[in-house]
Amino acid sequence: MTSSGTPDQNNPATRLSEDQIGSVLQRGGQALAIQKVPDQFTVQFSRPLETLPQAQLPINHIETIKPGLEAVEVAPHQLDKAMSQARESKAVTYASHVYRLEGNGGSQFYLTDQITVQFRPAVNETTRQSLTVAQGLKLLKPLDGVPNTFIYQVTEQAKENPIKISNRLAQRPEVVLAEPNITVRMQKYYRPKDTMYPKQWYLYHNGGGTQLAANSHIFAEPAWEITKGVRAIVVAITDDSVDLNHPDFQGIGKIVAPLDLKGQDRLPLPEAASDNHGTSCAGVAVAEENGTGIVGVAPGCALMPIRTTGYLDDESVEKIFDWAWQQGASVISCSWGASAVSFPLSVRQQAAVARAATKGRNGRGCVILFAAGNANRPVNSTLNEQGWPNNIVKGQVRWLAGFAAHPDVMAISASTSLSKKAAYSNWGAEISVCGPSNNAPPGMWFPETGYISTPPQIQQPLSGLGVFTADRVGAAGYDQGDFTPYFGGTSSATPVVAGVAALVLSVNPDLTAKEVRRILQQTADKIVDSAPDPQLGLQLGTYDSKGHSQWFGYGKVNAYEAVKLAQSELSSPQQVTRRVEQANRQPLSIPDNDSKGVSSSVTIAETSTIQDIQITVEIEHQYLGDIEVSLIEPQGQRILLQDRTLGRQTQLKQTYTLQSTPLLHQFLNLSPKGTWKLNVTDQAAYHTGQLKQWILNIGL
Repeated sequence: MTSSGTPDQNNPATRLSEDQIGSVLQRGGQALAIQKVPDQFTVQFSRPLETLPQAQLPINHIETIKPGLEAVEVAPHQLDKAMSQARESKAVTYASHVYRLEGNGGSQFYLTDQITVQFRPAVNETTRQSLTVAQGLKLLKPLDGVPNTFIYQVTEQAKENPIKISNRLAQRPEVVLAEPNITVRMQKYYRPKDTMYPKQWYLYHNGGGTQLAANSHIFAEPAWEITKGVRAIVVAITDDSVDLNHPDFQGIGKIVAPLDLKGQDRLPLPEAASDNHGTSCAGVAVAEENGTGIVGVAPGCALMPIRTTGYLDDESVEKIFDWAWQQGASVISCSWGASAVSFPLSVRQQAAVARAATKGRNGRGCVILFAAGNANRPVNSTLNEQGWPNNIVKGQVRWLAGFAAHPDVMAISASTSLSKKAAYSNWGAEISVCGPSNNAPPGMWFPETGYISTPPQIQQPLSGLGVFTADRVGAAGYDQGDFTPYFGGTSSATPVVAGVAALVLSVNPDLTAKEVRRILQQTADKIVDSAPDPQLGLQLGTYDSKGHSQWFGYGKVNAYEAVKLAQSELSSPQQVTRRVEQANRQPLSIPDNDSKGVSSSVTIAETSTIQDIQITVEIEHQYLGDIEVSLIEPQGQRILLQDRTLGRQTQLKQTYTLQSTPLLHQFLNLSPKGTWKLNVTDQAAYHTGQLKQWILNIGL
């Protein structure tokens, strides 16, 4: 694959015999041998399952894979009969086998009714339609960002399942690739520990004791002397849920664009007893500084909580990343991966990540971080496996964490409070940096067998403190209170690094995602662990000639050094030779509790590039804590000048400059010509006010 997610057109699909058409899954440039699960299949109903007569089909409901798609169980000898009955039922629109990879564990995947097809450049619409209609496919939409690539739906006219259809299309000379949209259960990279250490040592500590090595933290305190983060920088936590009622997620403007893909609403709250993971991740990254509880790495930044479906089909992944970048996320933190030994990304999933990494932040790109995983296995390599319980994996096994290996992603490994490798942490050439976390035996979670440890068992005790962070409010969650000292894994290391990335962007918002990655890698601490790995006996804790370690990437993230370097790279305004100023002094009432607000315009005729910019705003309002103020330049780019941090104040007369509002740097070197707008919104009810005037002053 190319770095943009576009398949290599010189690398044709694997040629398959007729016997292989239904037993090979082609995905991400790889051909994976698959087999049917003998006692399960999936059904897409035309109406809710609970409204169907129980005797209509000889099945037991297992779970909802995604809205409308249900996994059902049946006795193996009844599988074919039950699937035939399902397909003949008027209540069923689609039914398919459930599959697993041969020889690579118990992880299952489910087929949806979609297929992605990329055609060669010369193939026209008539040919595309002829090929796909013959297979019973209906065009849904083109795939944004990948040329001549389209998403199709499998209709009732299709005579084969999506795997067979995809494989037949992939054999055609007109087709570059054809991939069915499969969904795989999401794996959380975390297992709580039971040792209480009620300290956030990973932020800053003074050493001492047998469990703390000097400088094993991220130097948060000196970084906070420069910035604690700003609300304009939004960290998306994509996970099982976030308890938005937690006291450490309160604050004016703290929560931005929440989304619940599982419940299909805007309240990504925990529901099941196991919905604890995202709350703890969010606490590590951005818990508010409020005098009680804990503090996140970037407490001043905003939080975008996105509750995932728990499954990784193409559409779900697209919805996660498209929502995040389109709603203004600066950093996207993902402490999860696929519950599969080898999971190459589909072209749609690759494209979704690439879009966020290139289109987000007005083209500067979102900083995307993925946990490397907790199996003490390579992110992308082969290992000779033996001794697993029930031989769930054995022999030469290809390990591939597709999301962590994506070229636009920073893969995060874990170090301990002793600045050593966390025993569970995955490793490899793909690791970008590491973050401090707990220590624990490695493990790989297979949904069909439960969470199991990988052999051989580690006999010696594992030293290292746990991570103290937010927990669900009350008795629910990992612990009985509102906080837990038991968090860890690369799940915890990832939001640590996400918080540091947010601090970096808080002082220098015009950095690109690639520049943020460079800064984090360049300033990381070169911690060294020369001891052999206690499980595999590997020694990968030193650095090569390029400064990279397979265990630690470019080192342990250092918030202070990263923020300092980012600040030093701020674009300095060039010499200002003259200034232009336009004011709008027409008073305007601000609509109460209206997210659209009111806009006031000025027009600039100059064409020389901007070297300095200042905006003076005067507002009277009964409660300024309701108010947000944004500036929109002539091409439509918007930045937040003032968030909801003014509390009970009633008079605002403020000049926003490059020094006080770093986001203004993104307007430097642009032409000022055109209409500029100041947008003022009132985000809560009961208080009213007026925009008195505003002045735009531009240095040329």
